[in-house]
Amino acid sequence: MDTANQLASVGTFQVLKLPLGFIRVLEWLFSIFAFATCGGYTGQLRVSVDCMEKASSNLSIGIDFAYPFRLHQVSFEAPVCEAMRRERLFLIGDYSSSAEFFVTIAVFAFLYSLFATIIYIFFQNKYRENNRGPLIDFIVTVVFSFMWLVSSSAWAKALSDVKIATDPDEVQLLISACKVQTNKCGSLQGPRWSGLNTSVAFGFLNFVLWAGNIWFVFKETVWHKGASRLADGASEKQAGTFNQQPYNQGSFDQSESYNTQGNLGQPSEYSPVGGPTSYSNQM
Repeated sequence: MDTANQLASVGTFQVLKLPLGFIRVLEWLFSIFAFATCGGYTGQLRVSVDCMEKASSNLSIGIDFAYPFRLHQVSFEAPVCEAMRRERLFLIGDYSSSAEFFVTIAVFAFLYSLFATIIYIFFQNKYRENNRGPLIDFIVTVVFSFMWLVSSSAWAKALSDVKIATDPDEVQLLISACKVQTNKCGSLQGPRWSGLNTSVAFGFLNFVLWAGNIWFVFKETVWHKGASRLADGASEKQAGTFNQQPYNQGSFDQSESYNTQGNLGQPSEYSPVGGPTSYSNQM
């Protein structure tokens, strides 16, 4: 309890109320959902082969597959419906690259979100020292945003192909006994895709979170602070120039009025009043 109290006193948990820290926590949480729903998936489908010779029939052929979806390594046995023989067949396709890429990005995003949250809380001064922390955080956030978009798109396409390859109707086409019209084949159970559909949804949701967090991380960098200072300096200079202009204009008007009044107050040599008066005196 003492150690926990010391950490709580040192850490600034107020950052979790800000968008920067709050979104990091959401990224950490949703990345767990992303790799858990994909990496922990197991599915099963069942088909039946009803031969003319009932002894050779197999009315429940179970085919299990799981992450990382190397379907070409998934095998099952089906009756040939001739002389009690069986054949070993394999599903079609290898979608491990897209699935493993998606899970890898999710795991690394989980680790980085956790690491960044700890830095925000307990090492805020080190994070802002020399502005290296915000710059590195900004670059990593941009990279993860792009990788989430790429991996989620690739996994969504791969999942669509996995659904086709594990469709019971498509699997029946691999069985030679099902190509004989006298035999009857059917699909008993298809895989459940709710977990994998959820993983794709969490993948794109993580992309939205990371892309939206770019702005809040960018606000902590020296690039944004420098641009803000330049904008504030330009606005202050513009405001000072605007305030100085009426003062000059007022002084100019005042001097002009003063000169005008002074000229009016002095007598003029060529005054029309003085002319006729002096002429009458000479007469």
